[in-house]
Amino acid sequence: MTLDSKIPSGLLQDKWTSHKFNNKLVNPSNRRKYKIIVVGTGLAGASSAASLAEMGYQVESFCFQDSARRAHSIAAQGGINAAKNYPNDGDSVRRLFYDTIKGGDFRSREANVYRLAEVSNNIIDQCVAQGVPFAREYSGYLDNRSFGGAQVSRTFYARGQTGQQLLLGAYQALMKEVAKNNVFLHPRTEMLDLVVIDGIARGIVVRNLLSGKIESYSADAVVLATGGYGNVFYLSTNAKGCNVTATWRAHKKGAFFANPCYTQIHPTCIPLHGNYQSKLTLMSESLRNDGRVWVPKKIKDTRLPNEIPLQERDYFLERKYPAFGNLVPRDIASRNAKEQCDTHHGVGDTGMAVYLDLKESIAQLGKQVIKDRYGNLLDMYAKITGEDPYQTPMMIYPAAHYTMGGLWVDYNLMSNLPGLFVIGEANFSDHGANRLGASALMQGLADGYFVLPYTMANYLAGVKPAGEEIIHRSEFKDAEIQVSDKIKRLLSVKGKTTVDEFHRELGHLLWNKCGMARNEKGLKEALNKIPEIRERFWKDVCVLGSNDDFNQALERAGRVADFLEFSELLCFDALHRQESCGGHFREEFQTPEGEALRRDDLFSYVAAWQFNSLGQSPTLHKEELKFEETHLAQRNYK
Repeated sequence: MTLDSKIPSGLLQDKWTSHKFNNKLVNPSNRRKYKIIVVGTGLAGASSAASLAEMGYQVESFCFQDSARRAHSIAAQGGINAAKNYPNDGDSVRRLFYDTIKGGDFRSREANVYRLAEVSNNIIDQCVAQGVPFAREYSGYLDNRSFGGAQVSRTFYARGQTGQQLLLGAYQALMKEVAKNNVFLHPRTEMLDLVVIDGIARGIVVRNLLSGKIESYSADAVVLATGGYGNVFYLSTNAKGCNVTATWRAHKKGAFFANPCYTQIHPTCIPLHGNYQSKLTLMSESLRNDGRVWVPKKIKDTRLPNEIPLQERDYFLERKYPAFGNLVPRDIASRNAKEQCDTHHGVGDTGMAVYLDLKESIAQLGKQVIKDRYGNLLDMYAKITGEDPYQTPMMIYPAAHYTMGGLWVDYNLMSNLPGLFVIGEANFSDHGANRLGASALMQGLADGYFVLPYTMANYLAGVKPAGEEIIHRSEFKDAEIQVSDKIKRLLSVKGKTTVDEFHRELGHLLWNKCGMARNEKGLKEALNKIPEIRERFWKDVCVLGSNDDFNQALERAGRVADFLEFSELLCFDALHRQESCGGHFREEFQTPEGEALRRDDLFSYVAAWQFNSLGQSPTLHKEELKFEETHLAQRNYK
């Protein structure tokens, strides 16, 4: 099968404008005839549901949280990028485009990334109009700070809670449409399958998490905005509920999964402090603006950080990357922190941490300025660790955070299955092999507010409204039976091992074999081990309770069962991609300086995988990447 990305012809800077003009439209009076399902209420899901409803479509919105405002976008901290160039430091749409292409290690589509940079300024205007309380300078202009992978200040922020404030803006837009009966909201409802009729996505099967009831909903188009799969590693910065279920089950129904091996390890997290810890805590990358990262030059140095004089400290990022210093991209910062710990320069009781020191910035700017910028983050750090980050350097270590891979989509954000659109972190489209900080919020809102409303109309203009009678098709009943059978199977095992024990075992395996660094031997070991863990899961998992009421153990079991299937594809893709790029670092492919070594002649493509069956290798479909505006080059942040 040939993957058609549907990238418009013409000059890069004209593609989106001409595409919007050439798109078909749906007459306002006809929009009420079309129903659209949106799964997920994070930034991408809430913004798209609100936008589509305000345009006049019938929208049904689903989330498994008790409130739409509890989506995981709320956890984003540091900021959102846009090319406003308020600091007058040389930024532009083209520079944001190039930084994003380069930051993704030249493994993303030029057209998508340019569009993202192009609409970024509209996002800020939209959010300001909604009342999002961005930080401001004394003059009244919105303030900006720097983030990794850029030499300009383009990141708009609201202290360390930018995601929360942006989500509240999108949430109020969504709830306005709910109040007007343009959106029907289904909280505490989890999507468990995609319904495909004659090759077209026509609806979903869900479980009511309070009653256990299995129900079907039909639509003329389905939008997945369900986030990423970072929790496959068990320990990550993601909320415990984040999962791969919606995208994985859509994949099993025919949607291609692209670049699953592109997983991002965030360099600035609170280190692991116990064997039974359930998640890790993010400390925003924005802290690297005012914090210097260092380790003792002496190996296994047990002195307290304030006892180590300046000349005995190694500011390793500044030493190795003088042009960017502490603001190198996340993948580079993470690997270098790991290298310091692997060579016994790590700090803390475990030796698996490096210092992030705010002392110089506090001395220069004053404690109050630092508190205004990062106060809630530093309070969180103090509460978790018992140490005062204003007085003592913070300890940080990389952790699984974001996933650049996801369901394959074309330029219109539609998957290879007609009628199935995928937006935000759930798709693969904009970040290549590594996401720059503050770009996730940008992509989610760009997709929801400024891209999908145009491309959805183009699709629906060529589709006859399905009508309510489609819900009676046998495909819906068959999907409900499959979902019910899987739930019954989980409850019938009655084993002795908890779901979390299996998840922890899988996550530990993946972190060691397919984490910050991968190699052929380790990946093959993981591919041999995963089916064995999965087999034991279905023989010995303990899921208490029933399907007739609220049962979080059952919810987790279904999600972990999907992780046990998806993880095989993750490792398979990592083994297949015999190069290093961005967050995918194969130890066999690195430069003499230890940097990622791309193989553009062999792997300059999107790897989109087609599901066949468990135990059978997936089928690879390639989308060749063309670089017409950027020159392919080895990344250099020195």
